[in-house]
Amino acid sequence: MREMWEKCSSSGKVQVFQCRRWLAAFFLSHKTLFVVIWSLVFFYLLRWRTSCVVDSGLSVPRPGLSNSSDSFSSRLPQVTIDSTPPPVVVNSSDLSIPPPSQARSGPVLRPVVFNLCDFDAVGNGRTLNTKAFERAVAAIAELGERGGGQLDVPAGVWLTAPFNLTSHMTLFLAEGAVILAVEDERYWPLLPPLPSYGYGREHKGPRYGSLIHGQNLNDVIITGHNGTINGQGQTWWTKFQQRLLNHTRGPLLQLMWSKDVVISNITLQDSPFWTLHPYDCKNVTISNVTILAPISGAPNTDGIDPDSCENVVIENCYICTGDDGIAIKSGWDQYGVAYGRPSTNILIRNVVVRSVVSAGVSIGSEMSGGVSNVTVNNLYVWESRRGIRIKTAAGRGGYIRNISYRNVFLNKVTTGIVVRTDYNEHPDRFFNPNAIPALENIHFSGIQGKDVHLPVGIYGSQDIPLKNVTFREVSIGLSNKKKNAFQCSFIEGHVEGNAFSPPCKDLDHFNVRRRRGRRVRRAKRIEPPKKTKTL
Repeated sequence: MREMWEKCSSSGKVQVFQCRRWLAAFFLSHKTLFVVIWSLVFFYLLRWRTSCVVDSGLSVPRPGLSNSSDSFSSRLPQVTIDSTPPPVVVNSSDLSIPPPSQARSGPVLRPVVFNLCDFDAVGNGRTLNTKAFERAVAAIAELGERGGGQLDVPAGVWLTAPFNLTSHMTLFLAEGAVILAVEDERYWPLLPPLPSYGYGREHKGPRYGSLIHGQNLNDVIITGHNGTINGQGQTWWTKFQQRLLNHTRGPLLQLMWSKDVVISNITLQDSPFWTLHPYDCKNVTISNVTILAPISGAPNTDGIDPDSCENVVIENCYICTGDDGIAIKSGWDQYGVAYGRPSTNILIRNVVVRSVVSAGVSIGSEMSGGVSNVTVNNLYVWESRRGIRIKTAAGRGGYIRNISYRNVFLNKVTTGIVVRTDYNEHPDRFFNPNAIPALENIHFSGIQGKDVHLPVGIYGSQDIPLKNVTFREVSIGLSNKKKNAFQCSFIEGHVEGNAFSPPCKDLDHFNVRRRRGRRVRRAKRIEPPKKTKTL
């Protein structure tokens, strides 16, 4: 090619004639024709594809900008998102509802999507939108056989009284969306007591329902772009402390006798009572949820209370409340024994908790139906009264067994690990004092901490001993020098590996190679410190 160009650039008629011959030979070669044809085809396909994207209304992502919907949907467990869902024709005259909204505030997780504004809702924080929520839920209930529906709650403050969800429903809270509870308790319905409790937890008789409620549901998703559900609990807390309420306060979010539930990527704030309370549910996933309440003056605002539930995952959550961060329950005394629904197969991982007045993760005290197969992994508890707590008493019955705590870090905690068997609070005088709970197979591994006042206080009793309790690699820094930093009584088990302090005498102590160090058959009983009751 270079020789050809040099010949073409020389002067003279002969050179010009030769130049033309070379150019003709080059463009008529089969290789050149092949390249030219493919270039034209590629240019045509590129132009056709670009025109299709523009005509369909889609935008081409620019470098450096991420697609928030894709990144959000990839974090949702057990949800398949179709980026091009098939069109669904809704006959509004048949359903007596508005057609699906064209405005989108989040990814499409259901075949049909409604916007709360389609039902004449007003997000000014003053207009009551209960009827709008009820109409939207009723519209979705009509679509159950077609895959259900999604209700988008756009940015705004949506004041409402309590309302119920339905099966095959997704409640999606956009960024900046706040579902705000009405403060007047006259708007809150009264429900029968939970069958495994016999009474309202604070008063005999009926109890207030939750702000968002559901019973006997299947396939329910509550998610969003970190929108908020706010219970405005301040009024409830004040009236409770002044004894102005005649019924037990209601939770913020309660689902009962339901299955296949996903709650993710939302904030739950200022619940009147327990915040998130799944009751007798199966297959529950709670992920990337933030739960907030004042650290004092907000009584009984537990974060997450799985109650007689099976197959539960709680992960990647931040909880700062006025009571237990997570409390696993299964019924109260003879009522829980008769109901007979345990909490089992529960996984808690990657959770951060602050609980100034209570504990990071608790089991009990209402555990009469039994609690088993619980794993707590990667737990961080800071500025809390207790890190890990198990509480029960004679009269509860039931069992707590096969419990595993791994990779727990405690920072500025008064008591790191505490087990109490004298939590004597009962619904009535008809409980059976001979219903003795069984505590066994409880394991602690990789427990670390700093600025902890009392690392371990496990207080069994002669009637309720603890069996097969193990510690492995426990290293907790003390906030002050304490002679008996590892306190326990009426306990059987062993310690493996390093221990921050000599373990109590009821425990075998093994080194890393599992060589037995020492064994004392009976330990001197250590009286537990005076307890403070919390629900």
